[in-house]
Amino acid sequence: MLVERPSHLVRRLLVRQVRGVFHDSARGEAPVVASDRALYPPGSVIRRVHGDVTGMMIGGVGALLLQMLHPAALAGIWDHSRFRDDMLGRLRRTARFIAVTTYAERAEAEEAIARVRQVHEHVRGTLADGTAYAAGDPRLLAWVHVCEATSFLDAWMAYGEPFMPLAEQDRYFAEAALVARALGADPAPDCRAEAVALMARFRGELAATERTREVARIVLRQPAPSLGLMPAQAMMMQAAVALLPGWARRMHGFSMPVVARPLVRAGAFALAGTMRWAFRGED
Repeated sequence: MLVERPSHLVRRLLVRQVRGVFHDSARGEAPVVASDRALYPPGSVIRRVHGDVTGMMIGGVGALLLQMLHPAALAGIWDHSRFRDDMLGRLRRTARFIAVTTYAERAEAEEAIARVRQVHEHVRGTLADGTAYAAGDPRLLAWVHVCEATSFLDAWMAYGEPFMPLAEQDRYFAEAALVARALGADPAPDCRAEAVALMARFRGELAATERTREVARIVLRQPAPSLGLMPAQAMMMQAAVALLPGWARRMHGFSMPVVARPLVRAGAFALAGTMRWAFRGED
C-alpha cells in the first residue's frame, strides 16, 4: 500500500482549494488547458505574468479598486451587476476570461471576446449628473484595461519578478493590448510609459463617493470561500490596497501605517512562494 507523502497531500489540498475559488464545479467548470495555438504563444511574457495565482488575485482586487474610481465604470458595476449577491461569481468570470484569452485555443479565446462584447452592448445608462455611459465605450474600456494591465504587472513584479527588465514590462503591455483592442478599447497602451501617461490623463475624471466606498467595502470584506483560506484572503486584500498608487489610496480613504507595509509585503511574498510550490507539483 502506497502512503502519500505529507508534502504531496498539502499540495493537493491547497491546489484543490484554490481551484475551487476560480472554477465553479457545480457548473462543470475545469481549469483552462494551455494550448500552443493560443492568442499568445508559449514563452510570451503575458503567459508568465498571468500564470501566477497570487499575483493575479492581488492584482485583480487592486484593478477593481482602481476601476471603481471612474464614475462610469462604477455605475456599470452598480447598475448592471449582481456583485452585491455574487462577488465570487463576478471574480470567477473575470478570472476565467483572462485564463481563456491568455492560454486557451485561439478559437475559444475569440469566442470569449465576442461574448463579452455582446454583453457590453446591453450595459448602458445615465450617471447622476445626466451623463450617458456605455460599457462598450472605447475610452471607458481603455480605463478598465489600463487598470487591469498595470495592476497585474505590478503585482507580478512585487511578488514574482522584482527586477523584471523594462523591455519585458513593455512587452507585457503590448501583448495585453491585443485583447484590449479586440474588446474595443482605444487607446490601449503598448508600453509602461504609455500606460502611466494614460492613467494620468484620467485622473481629472475620477471621484470617490459613498457608493465607491460601499463597493470597496464589499470587495475587501467578502467572505472567504473556506475557513482555511481566510488568512490568505485577508493578506491578499491588504496587499492589494498596499499596491495601489498613493493617490488612489488617498481617494479611497485607505490608511496603512508605514510600519505595516513591510509586514504585508513579507506575508504576501511568502504566500506567493507557497502557491508556486503547490502548483509546481501540478506541472
